[in-house]
Amino acid sequence: MKGVIDICETHTTITIDMSLLQHTGPSTFYTELAELPLPVSADFVGSDVPRVTYTIRDHERNITRSLTKTFPGGIGSDHQTTSHDSSEVKAFRTSPSKSRQAVLREVADGTSTKRFVEIWAGIQIEASLDVTKYHDAFHTDDFTSSLSFSPSETSLLYTAEAIIGDDNASDDPYPKFRYTPHFGELSRGKKAPTIFLFRWTRSTAFTKATKQDMLLVALSLAQPTQAPVLFGQATFATEDIIYASGYEHTKDGRLLGIKWCFNRPMGIWEIKLPESATVQGTPFGAKMPCNALKLTPSERSCRSPRVLYDNNQTPTKLFWFSNPVGGPHASCVSLESRDLTTGTNKVLVDTVMEPTPENHFPGLYPNYNMPSSPFLRRGDHTYIVLHSLWRSRATILFIDTESGAISDETKMRDGEPLYNWDLHATDDKAHFICSRSTPTTPHEVLLGYFDEHDNLDWKALDKPMISFATENALRDLTASIIPIGARPPTETIVIQSKEASTRPGPKPICVTIPHGGPHTSTTTSFSPATAALALEGYTISLPNYTGSMGFGEKYIQKLVGHCGTMEVQDVVESVNDLIRLGISEHGQQVVQGASYGGFIAAHLIGQYPTLFNAAVMRNPITSFSELASDIPDCAYTEFGLQFTPDSLMTPATFQQMFEASPIAHVDNVRAPVLLLIGEDDLRVGPAQGLRFYHALKGRERRVEMLWFKGEMHLLNGIEAARVSLEAGRDWFKNLGQNPVD
Repeated sequence: MKGVIDICETHTTITIDMSLLQHTGPSTFYTELAELPLPVSADFVGSDVPRVTYTIRDHERNITRSLTKTFPGGIGSDHQTTSHDSSEVKAFRTSPSKSRQAVLREVADGTSTKRFVEIWAGIQIEASLDVTKYHDAFHTDDFTSSLSFSPSETSLLYTAEAIIGDDNASDDPYPKFRYTPHFGELSRGKKAPTIFLFRWTRSTAFTKATKQDMLLVALSLAQPTQAPVLFGQATFATEDIIYASGYEHTKDGRLLGIKWCFNRPMGIWEIKLPESATVQGTPFGAKMPCNALKLTPSERSCRSPRVLYDNNQTPTKLFWFSNPVGGPHASCVSLESRDLTTGTNKVLVDTVMEPTPENHFPGLYPNYNMPSSPFLRRGDHTYIVLHSLWRSRATILFIDTESGAISDETKMRDGEPLYNWDLHATDDKAHFICSRSTPTTPHEVLLGYFDEHDNLDWKALDKPMISFATENALRDLTASIIPIGARPPTETIVIQSKEASTRPGPKPICVTIPHGGPHTSTTTSFSPATAALALEGYTISLPNYTGSMGFGEKYIQKLVGHCGTMEVQDVVESVNDLIRLGISEHGQQVVQGASYGGFIAAHLIGQYPTLFNAAVMRNPITSFSELASDIPDCAYTEFGLQFTPDSLMTPATFQQMFEASPIAHVDNVRAPVLLLIGEDDLRVGPAQGLRFYHALKGRERRVEMLWFKGEMHLLNGIEAARVSLEAGRDWFKNLGQNPVD
């Protein structure tokens, strides 16, 4: 508490700052760990040379940088690497023959940005075009981006934002202001993704192609669809046949938010280029009408098309991911295929409702997309390689493209580290690039390959460089997965100090952090923020409650209609279990949650007002009945209610959602609450946190709020992420050991 006394001749003013949040200094652990290069993608160049792209959080410049490393040694003994800053490069792709590279480049030019498409043959540029005036920004996200060479390597597909309205085209002001829906959280500027075809004529004299030898057109549908369809994820199959994902507007004119959502109305389309797609006579940026056919049913949400070629480079099969349209936003994924000779579709790996005692396989829970080339060839078999959640960790799976048989290639064995695996790329032959980490071990990059006996082997390509002090501190941490026996299949990942857990006296403060979603999972992957909090002396508990991915579809569906009770009871039981096991103790409990995890945290301090000493919530859902969101269907489907284009919030629906929301328990809250709110959050509108803040203030509860201008749902900006971590640390440091009133 700080006080200021101002004494004047006529009056005395006493101002007292009651702030409970006092900064105790920067978290040196967090800054170092957050700045470690994070592998995000990879490919093979030249003679199957691994190349890995990393992101780096630069706190000094308050920016995220991109770094690319090349490992010329491959699986040989040469461990030399080359690296360069690739921040101007928005995307790149190696051609099937490995002899060319496509680069999408954005270059700052004063107050504007210039965009270029480049084709490189070795170290020589083969074709380059300034595309700035033909479209807006390149799309490089998981949802709409495309970057695909044709089999002849004389054409390239990519996705960019079409220019909507032209201020100079006419005196009509309305196009500039007409409402156009966008793709939601993190995609506010993405409204009109368009597939562009770039074609060039290769010179025989090793000279750069001239503009007269190039073509740039925007692909469009020759026949209009009943509802508007936007295309992305395009990939060549032949010189004139393309497969792409089509995102559909809803009947009421929405583009439902797509980030973290696997259930959107979308399908796989076959697009045929017209014979007129030649380099001569077509204006740059012109629309090229194409015939298109949807290959998947309307009740399935399908994405990530990938083409398999035989040894003669003939396309034989098409593969994609599939989920039901509607319902939970993430669920068990089906892997489907199409025989390109017969035109028949097949479910290769189906939904798993519940793991069997024989193999325990919970179903597929991969990332939103497959790698750009997910195929490996081993003897007479061809496999799709994926990383997929298996309970509280991700593992590498080989899936036979004919039978659908699945093998777990990084199965966790007793006594081994809790590695969480990420697949980044294959060479379409016998090599692939992965990264792995544990809650206490930052990410390292590995090359997987088959040896002369056809056995899977590994070579470490890259390991992070950590200071001696931080490395020693991390060695003191231990991680384990603890099943919550009374609430199967709930389990929690526990991170704790070896030294503190054996020290006499009170146990360290235990921070329970339920994940958001609700249909995501916390894994054993390394998190700089979580590790830094553990290094500050806290025990961390990361429960995967009913509704989490990686445990079988039955448990995802089980939560629907029981939000606010079932998962809350799971988390309470995880707290009680850790107390019974002697890992933590009563009076040393705090809770932290973001988004739906904030919903759970707010429920916990309202329904169990004496269990937690303090709470931190980032962009929490506090009242589903008042939720303004880019995913309006979520508020209905998670409570077992039907959502249709004409759905309205009736008094009965409002009441049902209100009673299942934390705001209904606000009178019971006793724990001090710190709210961290992003002003531009589209997923959980900032009014949710603001209402909760004022509701607590009005009841004279202890509450503070940090308001992050320009930040969205993740609070993932360099400064915002650091301040959020330090604020949570300081909130718990000040209040975590105080008994709840």
